[in-house]
Amino acid sequence: MKNLTILALLLLIIGNTSAVDMESYQFIDHLLSIPEPGVPEIYEDAVIFTQPSSYRRVGIAFAHEGYGRIYWFRKLIISGEEPVPSRRNDEQGLPPVLRVVQQDSGILFHVYTFPEGIGELYYRLVIDGLWTTDPANPRSRIDQKTGITQSVISLPETRPEAPVFDPSQAGSFTFSYAAPPGEHITVGGNFNNWDPFMYVLKETRPGIYTLTLPLPPGTYHYVFFHRGRRLLDPRNPLRAYTREGQGASEVQVR
Repeated sequence: MKNLTILALLLLIIGNTSAVDMESYQFIDHLLSIPEPGVPEIYEDAVIFTQPSSYRRVGIAFAHEGYGRIYWFRKLIISGEEPVPSRRNDEQGLPPVLRVVQQDSGILFHVYTFPEGIGELYYRLVIDGLWTTDPANPRSRIDQKTGITQSVISLPETRPEAPVFDPSQAGSFTFSYAAPPGEHITVGGNFNNWDPFMYVLKETRPGIYTLTLPLPPGTYHYVFFHRGRRLLDPRNPLRAYTREGQGASEVQVR
């Protein structure tokens, strides 16, 4: 059985000009953390749309643009390693030789920067040549003028800003994450055996979630868990990798 380890994002092509820094490690790490196609996700001032790569071609068009332009999804391709069968290495007990391979992540994606002043985003998809609502989005409304059913996403008025990252706290560390109000955010790391359920952040003000944990001096690795996804701390520039090769944020407590 092939043991394939995800190493890096190989292809990242976005159809529209966006204010999101899509070459940043933060964005790439976030994109790679998406386990499977699902409900559209708001990321900073954009929306990440995903669909299964089993579709031949997927496009998206928006009501505020008069459905006059179709943005085509791109396939998320990742690179990894797999062992090369070697009888000599097996006989001599040597580690297997690895080769780089390209792998379909199973995800088609599009990142769209939403314009200011729009409270709800109405859109339709073109899947394998047929116009349809988004099968991953349960929210839809009928346009009373045309009778067409459109998928809809509620957009935030402003994006909450998390407190400035402060790594200088002694004897404890305050985890903080910015997300839409009313969400469920947890944190896990090498301090709790990466348990994604043990520590829940509290929404201390709309869209800002925090949790302070007492921690003895040492180096800690951690990630946030949101909607089933594993996310790095966007405020923290320090990165590390677990034994399994997954990214994590790093902090030192004095």
